[in-house]
Amino acid sequence: MSKTKQGGSSRLGRDSAAQRLGIKIYDGQKVKVGEIIIRQRGTKYLSGRNVKMGSDDTIYAMRDGVVRFSTKLKKLFNGSQRLSKVVRVDPVRKT
Repeated sequence: MSKTKQGGSSRLGRDSAAQRLGIKIYDGQKVKVGEIIIRQRGTKYLSGRNVKMGSDDTIYAMRDGVVRFSTKLKKLFNGSQRLSKVVRVDPVRKT
């Protein structure tokens, strides 16, 4: 007879898969149409030119080009301002 209770009898402890959020393509890197630039929850980063935001706040490219990050002051509804990060895609010029 065993002295201790058998291990692994817990009914809890199930875990979900990681969401894999974050920046996927960084500043200065090339991007193609439809490629995901940022996966986020909430609008930590805002969409700029040639970029769209999906229903789950994912930012993706609408044109081929180079990814650029910048900051701008955004006015809030209560009159205060905050510094927000903006993502845009600059088209590559062919010479």
